[in-house]
This record gives sequence, C-alpha cells and structure tokens, in this order.
Amino acid sequence: MAGGAVTGRLDELTSWHADWKGLRVAVLGLSMTGFSVADTLAELGAEVLVVTQDADAEYARLLPVIGATLWTGALDTVPAELEAFAPEVVVASPGFAPHHPVIAWVRASGIALWGDIELAWRVRDKVVRADGTPADWVLITGTNGKTTTTQLTAAMLVAGGLRAAPVGNIGVPVLDAVRDPAGFDVLVVELSSHQLWYLSLQDGPDPLSPHASVCLNLADDHLQWHGSFAAYRDAKAVVYENTRVACVYNKADAATRVMVEEADVVDGCRAIGFDLGVPGPSDLGVVDGILVDRAFLDDRRTSALELTTVADLAARGLAAPHVVANILAAAALARSLEVAPAAIAAALDTFRLDAHRIEVVAVTAGITWVDDSKATNPHAAASSLAAFPGAVWVVGGQLKGVDIAELVAARGGGVKAAIVIGVDRDPITEAFARHAPGIPLFEVDHAQTEDVMAQVVELAAEIARDGDVVLLAPAAASFDQFDSYADRGHRFARAVKDRANRDENQQDRSHGGGAGDDDDPAADPPRGAAG
Repeated sequence: MAGGAVTGRLDELTSWHADWKGLRVAVLGLSMTGFSVADTLAELGAEVLVVTQDADAEYARLLPVIGATLWTGALDTVPAELEAFAPEVVVASPGFAPHHPVIAWVRASGIALWGDIELAWRVRDKVVRADGTPADWVLITGTNGKTTTTQLTAAMLVAGGLRAAPVGNIGVPVLDAVRDPAGFDVLVVELSSHQLWYLSLQDGPDPLSPHASVCLNLADDHLQWHGSFAAYRDAKAVVYENTRVACVYNKADAATRVMVEEADVVDGCRAIGFDLGVPGPSDLGVVDGILVDRAFLDDRRTSALELTTVADLAARGLAAPHVVANILAAAALARSLEVAPAAIAAALDTFRLDAHRIEVVAVTAGITWVDDSKATNPHAAASSLAAFPGAVWVVGGQLKGVDIAELVAARGGGVKAAIVIGVDRDPITEAFARHAPGIPLFEVDHAQTEDVMAQVVELAAEIARDGDVVLLAPAAASFDQFDSYADRGHRFARAVKDRANRDENQQDRSHGGGAGDDDDPAADPPRGAAG
C-alpha cells in the first residue's frame, strides 16, 4: 500500500466503529500495556504482530488465543520478521526510548508510530455516556506526585457522583478502561514522560483533547531515556496541548507556568494556579490553615470556597507540604468538573496514601521509621526531607544519570546523618564531602542485596535517639538492588519490624519473661551513636 494511502486510512481510524480490519500493526513490548494494545487491536480485527525481547508466560499463552502472533528475540537490531511484516502502524510500549534501534528504524521508514494513549483516544467511543459522548479525560503528569494526585482526583470525582477511574501509568491500561462495558464519565489518566513523548508524535485529524490537565512539577529525571533535560521538559509540556477547560499549574514551579503559556489550547481554556500560599482570583491555595478555591466560583475576586483544613489533613496523615500541594491540584481538576467542595472534603475524609509514600512503618524506642521508597529522584526526596527535618536519611540506589549534588547542597546539611546504599554511592558521598562535610556518613555495600536493609536499620538504630526520624527517601531508582521501589520499601519495613521484635524478645528475657507494659519495644532505652 502506498504511503499516502496508508496515511489516508489512518486518518479515518478515529473511532471504535471505523474499519480497522486487516490493518497491519506491530506491537513493541508485551508488558501489561503491550498486551492491552494487542488485545484491543485483535478485537478490532487488525493483523497483529507482537515483537518483544522477553515474554511473560501468561501473556505469551494468551496471544494466539486472541489471534495475535508473537516474535521474541534480541532487539539490538531490527528483526527480519518485523521488516517482512511491513507494518502500517507500530504501537510501542513506553519503555522503548526514542534512540532504541527499532524506534529509529520505524521513524526513518516513515511508518506511523503510536503509543497506547493515542490508540485509546482513537477508540474512546466504544462505550459512551447516556448522551452519546465518550468519557471526558483528565491528564496528570509531573516529576513527582502523579499517582497520589491521580488517586485523589478520581476519589473526589466519585465522591461528587461521577463514574471515574484512575488509569494509565498508575497501573491500569487506558485501553482496558475504554473497553470496560460499564463505562465511565471521566478517565483520570496518569501519564509518564515516556507516554507523553509518544503522544507528541500524533498527527491525525482528531488529537487528544482533555477536559483538564496538570503538570505538578518539573525536575531532573529519566534523562537517559530522553537524552536531555530539555527533551524531558518538552515531553512533559505535551500534557497541556488541546486542553479544553482548565490547564492547572504549580505557581511554585515556574516551568509549569511557562508550559501553560506556550501550550496550544482550545479557546476559552483557563489557567488555574495552585500553591501553598494565599491564592489569587484564579487559584487554589491556603489561607490561615484553610485550603480554599478562588477559581471556580462566580465571585472569585472577593470570596473563596473552603475545601478542608490543614488540621483535618494532619489527622489523616496528609499534611506534608507536597501532599497538600497534590490535594490542591486534584481539587482544581475536580472543581473543573463541577464537583462540590463538600464532596472534595468527603473524599479526603477517607483517602489514604499508598504504601511507600511517606508511610510510618513503626515507632520503636521513640524513633519514627518512615518509608518513602517511592521518592525515586532528588525532587521527591527533597519534599520528604522538608517534611522530616533532622532525619537520619537513607539515600541511594540507581541515579539514572541525575546529579544529586544540588539536593545534598540544599538539604543534606539539615539531616542528622546519612546512610548511603546502592550502586551509585560515590556521587552521593562526594556531594556530601563538598556540600555537607560535617554530616556523619555511613555506607552499606551495594553487593549485599539480601541483607542490605537489615544493615541499614542496625546503623540507623545506633545513630537515632528518642524523638528522631529515620527516613528512607532514596532519591534514586531501586533496580540495582531490588525488584522495585515497593520491594525496597517492604524490605526496609520488614527489617525495622524484625529488629523491634528482637529487641522485645531480649527485653522479655531481661525481665524474666514476665509480661507487662515494659515489654513494649518503645520502652527500650536509646542506643548509642555509631562511630
């Protein structure tokens, strides 16, 4: 088929009900996202070839059942089978970076390159609302806070009586939600910078146009994937393109404001700011400990609507400054869909942060142990350190090409001590030597994977005193030592609890095994500092 004919046909594929039959599509990758893409295309009648280096056994078993073909093998060069298939479209999983050899071949060959988000937008009308329209989309990105804000927004929308679901990078493929027969009023879509880069390639007649969008913040991350900070920033900025009602931005992060100013949006779309200060007439913010909305009310120049209070949030473990900022961003998105302030307050009454997000895993001997393993980059770790000044900081892992020196210079001098883990320890210890030389520094050998957290906890227990916090906020990825940030957090929590149980057993023996209040591990005297 000639290139022009292919392009013409793809321009017609903007509905579930279009003619997708026989379209040759190569799907790169067979993760949860890759399988959702293959399953959708097979259901539409396309001819599907899945190309992947490794295949999960269950997904590999299901592919022939749905009518797709699987090829596995090395992808450092373009497989001959892929070339012979002559795809009209390639849909890549977000793990494939722009410089990947197969992606480079696709682009050089002039083959249409989509991500799963573009495909989902094209077929979003499979299930429609009572008025015949598909669900509205709300887009959320940012270096940090995406998942929490996505969950918050969805919870607020549901509390407001809307059928809403958190989807996308949060773990539920958008295509699965689009095909859910129950249907939704709103899809709250968390987008990674990788997904947004693929979305930047869309050139069809019906580009994604969300109801509202937000970039929460911007800091160095994923530089190896994107190649530069500028490319990473440009990918994040795509979230605002074609927004119809509200572009929500962080007033404390100038980069997000510039993104909104430069975005090509639908006429009438408003810029809505948020931060922890007193809000202006089109903002959400905090006044005397009260979270307020001055954007979505008629008399916004002289009045504000109360959403909740910092005191109420504190009672639910939601008062850390960066969490309050996420709540304000989510509230702005929900208010853009006319969710009442009372519904927002009700959602917050029952909302809880996910595990590994500033999660207190134990309080023993007066020491509070906090798992923020989700802080996988310096920006996220800075927020944690701001919430727990003077903590014993557990830091390190795989830095992903990010310079940690700025974080150490800004926050390192305020910690009680630092325990450095992971494969990239040298840049961290060098940053402390330059910027915070007076802070006690301890290293745990990265090769000791199985017991690394046990060593961390033993060191921290020697350093910390009654009233101190031990904070796992690694500022780095986990894959050098652990299966995931969750695995890293689980191991930390388990090591903390193992040590508490051991201390309790020792105390039992010292008291002759008798039970009583003194058996509480919190009654143990603080241990002396190491070194």
